[in-house]
Amino acid sequence: MRILKRSLIIATLLLMGLAQASDSGRPSYKLDLQNDLAISLTSLGMFGTGMFLYSRMDSSDPLKDKDELLPWDKPQAGRYSKAADQASDVGSLLAVAPLVVGGIAWHDGSSSGTEFATFTLMFFQAIGIGNGINLALRSFEIWPRPYMYAEDGEGREKAENAKAEAYGSFFSGHATAAFTVATFTDQWFRTAYPNSPYKGIVRASAYSLATLESVLRIAAGKHYITDVVVGALVGTGVSLGILEMHLDRNENFSVWAGPGVAGITLWI
Repeated sequence: MRILKRSLIIATLLLMGLAQASDSGRPSYKLDLQNDLAISLTSLGMFGTGMFLYSRMDSSDPLKDKDELLPWDKPQAGRYSKAADQASDVGSLLAVAPLVVGGIAWHDGSSSGTEFATFTLMFFQAIGIGNGINLALRSFEIWPRPYMYAEDGEGREKAENAKAEAYGSFFSGHATAAFTVATFTDQWFRTAYPNSPYKGIVRASAYSLATLESVLRIAAGKHYITDVVVGALVGTGVSLGILEMHLDRNENFSVWAGPGVAGITLWI
């Protein structure tokens, strides 16, 4: 009971801190030469390593048994839709959404050139890290794409002409990129237009489109549910991590917790 009570107190304090942060005005992000050089080199290194491992994939091993798939992924095995496949590729055009938001904000004076450069670098850092993780894991060929199990029709034809990359379905690069784009579109808009009544609409639209992209990848027979869920988590998580590392911390409060004690410190 004491642990539960303490947890409730800490959770309440954290929620109070988050509420204070959401009302604290326009967030500010900044670049630091030393830190950003390290982050950018890490991003390029991870992407390069992922590409190298991805390029060395081969299809010499026999197709994994369908029973090795996770229970909730088995229903997708054998699925393929050319229309959904093509539609999901068209969705890749939305990758420029954050840059469009930033460009408009810069043009109308709601943002500055420095802020545009900061968000652009952060965006490409997140893309590099997310894609690097994705390509590296796909190279391990954990399980093949769903259409590889197709027994007839377009799916069977697709499987017969498949390249080595088709043997590594885990996890979805499209979902990773889509949720990276959604996170940066949402946060860039909120930073440029902190008092806009459309913030909720932009957030809902950005993440809805990312979810639609993920659903299309499943419908296309390119990925399983697990693939797109993990892709969404990686894309969102990496993006939030990059944003957090660049946040200009001028808060007038701090939330803290320790053994048997927790609280909020305010500076007025």
